[in-house]
Amino acid sequence: MKKIIFSVAILSLFMTGCVNDEADFNDNKDKPYDVPSQTLLTNAEKALADQMTTPSVNSGPFRYLSQTWAATQYTDESRYFFITRKVSDVHWRVLYASVIGNLQSTKDAIAKEVKPSSQSQADFDRIQKNKTAIADILQLYTFQVLVDTFGNIPYTEAVTTGIVLPKYDDAATVYSSLITKLDATIASIDASTSSFSSGDVIYSGNMAKWKLFANSLKVKIGINLVDANPALAKSTIESAYTAGVITTNANNASFKYTTAAPNYSTLYANLVASGRNDFVPTSNIIDAMNTLADPRRDAYFTLYNGVYKGGVYGTANAYANFSHISAKIAAADFPALLFEATEVNFYLAEAAARGLSVGGTAETYYNNAIRASFENWGVAGVDAYLLTPGVAYATAPGTFKEKIGRQAWIGLFNRGFESWTTYRRLDYPVLVAPATASAAADGVVPKRLTYPINEQTVNNANWTAASTAIGGDKLANKIFWDKL
Repeated sequence: MKKIIFSVAILSLFMTGCVNDEADFNDNKDKPYDVPSQTLLTNAEKALADQMTTPSVNSGPFRYLSQTWAATQYTDESRYFFITRKVSDVHWRVLYASVIGNLQSTKDAIAKEVKPSSQSQADFDRIQKNKTAIADILQLYTFQVLVDTFGNIPYTEAVTTGIVLPKYDDAATVYSSLITKLDATIASIDASTSSFSSGDVIYSGNMAKWKLFANSLKVKIGINLVDANPALAKSTIESAYTAGVITTNANNASFKYTTAAPNYSTLYANLVASGRNDFVPTSNIIDAMNTLADPRRDAYFTLYNGVYKGGVYGTANAYANFSHISAKIAAADFPALLFEATEVNFYLAEAAARGLSVGGTAETYYNNAIRASFENWGVAGVDAYLLTPGVAYATAPGTFKEKIGRQAWIGLFNRGFESWTTYRRLDYPVLVAPATASAAADGVVPKRLTYPINEQTVNNANWTAASTAIGGDKLANKIFWDKL
């Protein structure tokens, strides 16, 4: 199988042979067979779902960065010591090699597929374009996650065969390119015909839903741009909204796990199958939800002595003395979400609050987001909750940023990365770095992850240029769109 080699893999290349910049260097001449495109797609989707969901201290610190989970004994990552277990290296390697690389191989395999004799050339071409569009959309989603994690990243040279030490592209330029490529990909989709008959675990090849996903990604990119490039943000969000986005749970982008190894969820792997008790929910989020008598507490947490009680963020907490993550979340087949109606409705609420034309008011979308959250978690009582003075959009304290930021933080409890991103953009809720945090964080909740150590040692010239361009490879340095 053809492998796309990224700079994260160079250390292993040094141990196995010389680096070769010939175009066919990554071709395995002795491969016994070609892997089908549907298998490659499944592998990429699972790798992406796993990485965006995992709570592992080795690779997924994002619930710590949004301060919704606390540690019991291994507190390094909750205090922003990410170098010990090379967290950035794992996140980078998975997204580039296991996701983007596999998706590139998926597209290569699609290009080699032969038309069945029973199918017309026109039908075959439409199906192949749809298959390629799915891989393209997921690649663009993953590049956006990488920008939001690190800032400037390898992009134009990331999947170029023969380039093993890729340059880093300017993050704002990458964002603009993602929008352009999304527009082209959306235009290539024929929602009236099929795509993958198997292999697409997220939408089962439903192209109408993949169009909603792609337009929702445009909204997500656009809302991040509102302070950095208002004109581009406006055109991106409004065009995506007009074309249709994910506003109901029926269209959530959900990766379905099974109850059997190795295809159960990474949450189950870390919370149950490991036999370890490394996490408890924080007092930060439990206290906030207790104040609002939030009915979702039972879906998120277990009771401790008849109450919901959270651990202290940034310290070691005795597992037996606090509420735990709920059995619902810890279930082996609990799905991973890459997009959901709660998330997109909060984006639209923010867009409306900023004066953009998205077909509704900030209050309407705010309420829709909360309703979608209750529905998705199978929780009753949303009507009464929305009338609570601290929840109702008209009476909840603070600016639109505080209102939306607080409820998005609660609603995205199991979406650590997006919760952290929303916090960075809105600056709410107010999160404070623990007193024992790494000095590398400069006393604040990290605004980004530092680049992988492998990049510093192997791709040093490009790492140095990228680090200089963003003002230094520091946890406290903001992503380009984080202006306020």
